[in-house]
Amino acid sequence: MRIAGLLLMLISMPVLSQTLSEGLEQTYELQMSASTNLTPLWLNANRYGLSSLSSTNGYARGRVERPLCVDTDKEWGIGYGLDLAVPLHYTSDFVIQQCYAEVRYKHGILTLGQKQQPMQLKNMELSSGSQTFGINARPIPEVRLSFPDYWNIPGLGGWLAIKGHLSYGWLTDSHFQKDWTRNKMHYAEDVRYHSKSGYLRIGPADEEHPFSVELGLEMACEFGGTLYLSPSNTLEVGRGFKDYVDAFFASGDDEVDEVYTNVGGDHLGSWVARLNYMDDEMSVALYADHYFEDHSAMFFLDYDGYGSGPDWDNRKKNRYLLYPLKDILLGAELKLNDSPWVDAVVVEFLNTRYQSGPIYHDHNPGLNDHIGGTDNYYNHRLYPGWSHWGQVMGNPLYRSPIYNEDGSLSVKDNRFTAWHIGLAGSPLEGLRYRLLASWQEGLGTYGTPFLEPQRNLSLLAEATYCFPDNGSLRGFSLRVGIGYDHGELLGNNLGTQWTIIYNIRYKQ
Repeated sequence: MRIAGLLLMLISMPVLSQTLSEGLEQTYELQMSASTNLTPLWLNANRYGLSSLSSTNGYARGRVERPLCVDTDKEWGIGYGLDLAVPLHYTSDFVIQQCYAEVRYKHGILTLGQKQQPMQLKNMELSSGSQTFGINARPIPEVRLSFPDYWNIPGLGGWLAIKGHLSYGWLTDSHFQKDWTRNKMHYAEDVRYHSKSGYLRIGPADEEHPFSVELGLEMACEFGGTLYLSPSNTLEVGRGFKDYVDAFFASGDDEVDEVYTNVGGDHLGSWVARLNYMDDEMSVALYADHYFEDHSAMFFLDYDGYGSGPDWDNRKKNRYLLYPLKDILLGAELKLNDSPWVDAVVVEFLNTRYQSGPIYHDHNPGLNDHIGGTDNYYNHRLYPGWSHWGQVMGNPLYRSPIYNEDGSLSVKDNRFTAWHIGLAGSPLEGLRYRLLASWQEGLGTYGTPFLEPQRNLSLLAEATYCFPDNGSLRGFSLRVGIGYDHGELLGNNLGTQWTIIYNIRYKQ
């Protein structure tokens, strides 16, 4: 029996090897950026953190991937990837951008490792970015279980479908945080990460039923680790099984909580929605993304029925404080099937100025009203906030810590309004362009407001040309981008970026 098993393994190894190499993709990139000051916003942002603000920067990059789509027609699927970069004038000298393996069985996928995950319900090419799960920072190593494509609930004729994910991982920027803050300011090491999402689609979204609605909830948490609150104040936070459970249920408490308790870790998320219309000539969508850091913004209400005197901390009345919906990203997307010059348009408006109001007051024996304002988006009192390697993990219009000249890891402009426009098209065979324009007015934060509103205009013109497959430069692409910033928020920056790409795809 042992000999038969060994023979079976030896026979199957070449078949498995051939299967794993089928559909393999190799990509090599060489990029160089040069700017008059800092790298302009849209030459730096929404590139999964593989970018730099240095006036001259670049990288040599190589990646090998076997995407799961190779096994689309099979019940099982196997994918893997390794993506490495040697950068110039970056925050690190060597970057493991992606390193993962994943297996799919029917609709479910298990991913182990560090992989670039796409945004949901937004245009990857033209949107300014999601507020919770964006594409602005380096990916996080994680164990991730996902249903990335909608699965139709049986027996409902395709009218209800669901997708989502659940993951646990850890942040990899401990050394960066220590070096960036020069061990003098608030930072953290060995922090754990948890994320989850769920989306519901109503409507078959087919030719006979052109309208569909998508509703979703995205949530994430940073927990555990060693928190360096100041040079003389270090806090060890739990990383045991209970802490993982608390991260999932948004329960537990922080180590420093006394009378007033919070849930353990840094919890945040977004309510998202999208209305779609599709026909043979075009598709139109309206979408929304409401970000929250606590219950006041998540549920738009707070309990406010505490007693007075000796009962100041006891719930006595059925009384609640209602918060209005003011902070939101609203977007519209148009795709045209027969218009090569302009085939995609995105317009977005983003307001984050309210943050449940300018007042935070916990009930006490003298005043039993509770008001949960000053949410301070992307910042946290114990954790450095919603960033990784200096780049915010959500929408890059929140000014990333990598812009801070004082070595802090805080987001210093999280109260702003912004308009964003994106255009894209393919006017010639092999040529693809996109144009981005963003205008923003920032107020700083509630704790440290700007003396005067600071404004900024950021522009991008980028074109990618793929050389013909029947020519001597088969497999090569050239991407050229010009970016521009003007204003007080990011400074005056003019830069250009050149990327040479060589791609090989083959089957055995």
